[in-house]
Amino acid sequence: MAQNDEGSNSKEQDRLLPIANVGRIMKQTLPPNAKISKEAKETMQECVSEFIGFVTGEASEKCRKERRKTVNGDDVCWALGTLGFDDYGGTMKRFELSTCGTMN
Repeated sequence: MAQNDEGSNSKEQDRLLPIANVGRIMKQTLPPNAKISKEAKETMQECVSEFIGFVTGEASEKCRKERRKTVNGDDVCWALGTLGFDDYGGTMKRFELSTCGTMN
């Protein structure tokens, strides 16, 4: 029975962003003297992981309907706009352009 619990816990952790990364991003955003509880990090970890899955699912569905197998940055930006996150779509597009420009 314990193995099943461990297995399901492992699957749960696989779908979440690493908590250290979430904590690091939170620290960069908050004032230097701010303290972040473990519960706050875990809550944020759950929220951002759910958000990423939500957006990725929408982008993936678009690709499926277009009979494509690969989700690209434009698909993610489209999904953000479709889901009502237009502000994020513009930010993502600018990031994608700046990244692609430096890679060439």
